[in-house]
Amino acid sequence: GEGQCITFYSYKDIQKLEKFMQGKPVAEQEIGKQLLLDTVSYAESAICRRVILLHYFGEKYPHDNCGNCDNCLNPKEQIEAKDEVLTALDAILEVNEKYKGEHIANILVGKKTAAIKSFKHYTLDSFGAGSDHNESFWNAVFRQCMINGLINKDIENYGLLQVTPKGHEFIANPVSFLLVKNHEYEEDDDSGTAGAPSGATGGDPMLFSMLKDLRKQIARRKNLPPYVIFQDPSLADMSIQYPITLEELQKIQGVGQGKAQRYGREFVELIAKYVEENEIDRPDDFVVRTIANKSKMKVFIIQNIDRKLSFEDIANAKGVEVRDIISEVEAIVNSGTKLNIDYYVNSVLDDDHQEEVFSYFREAEEDSVEKALDELGEDEYSEEDIRLMRIKFLSDMGN
Repeated sequence: GEGQCITFYSYKDIQKLEKFMQGKPVAEQEIGKQLLLDTVSYAESAICRRVILLHYFGEKYPHDNCGNCDNCLNPKEQIEAKDEVLTALDAILEVNEKYKGEHIANILVGKKTAAIKSFKHYTLDSFGAGSDHNESFWNAVFRQCMINGLINKDIENYGLLQVTPKGHEFIANPVSFLLVKNHEYEEDDDSGTAGAPSGATGGDPMLFSMLKDLRKQIARRKNLPPYVIFQDPSLADMSIQYPITLEELQKIQGVGQGKAQRYGREFVELIAKYVEENEIDRPDDFVVRTIANKSKMKVFIIQNIDRKLSFEDIANAKGVEVRDIISEVEAIVNSGTKLNIDYYVNSVLDDDHQEEVFSYFREAEEDSVEKALDELGEDEYSEEDIRLMRIKFLSDMGN
């Protein structure tokens, strides 16, 4: 008989899965994020579902309309996008094909993110060249260029966008390109998760609020900023996983043995009481971070920091960028491991600048790098300077 496939989609589920990846090694996180982006693209796209599915598996469907899926049975509006495709391809080439779609979309709309400021990409000709449209539009352009073979996304290399020979041919001899307008999904459309707190998407909002209150009490007792105890993503994960022992707590993202032993007891006691009083059914498994904890990359980094090797040398040894090493070190320190990176920070910032940033984080309500840059001045500090000082602060004060 005939079968029908119905897909239920909410972007809240994607955000929840993203949180599960935050304790994993950087390379694994990036590949996972690209796979989630593919899922979002499939759900929100207005192109034939069969075309997208076969393209994902490296095959090409010879027809534009399968006559069976929702998008083909109810065709969406198409617009001429030859100029927009040229703009997108030019932007990818201008950054030397070394960045992901999200970053390039921000360049095109003229959005000065921390990364764009750090790399000075606001000086590019492409910066703001596509400000007539939003990031969602440009991501749709990238996706449909990929399906038409103009762009390739290198999944094994963090999902960097590259222009294919066919794309170069399009630049040399532009032809008509019809772009299918995508569905516009609003976060508020998901009434089933209304009321979830910011930063705790997918979790238990009441428990998240209680955990934040407890964190504030402990921070006040210890005279520390609240985020030094546990960061919001860790509390959000606790509100999803309901850990009730210190062993389970260590498998929460951003929580290692050190932090669990130092600050965890009151948290698991509160969660255990909450679970019992509200008859909560807890998840059956706690396996999200077990692989990440044993990451060879993390061990390699810790060993070489102990040897006082520069971050540039560590990055070169692993064939990655310095910012990737900083991300790994952030994950290590956030989990409660104490690392002494003074030798490297001293080579980057003088004592006065270190003291200024350290004092900022001591007084700040949150550890946002962008807010620190706005407050302290982008002329004085780079994004990497602030991230390094945040690592030093968290390691010195919290671990």
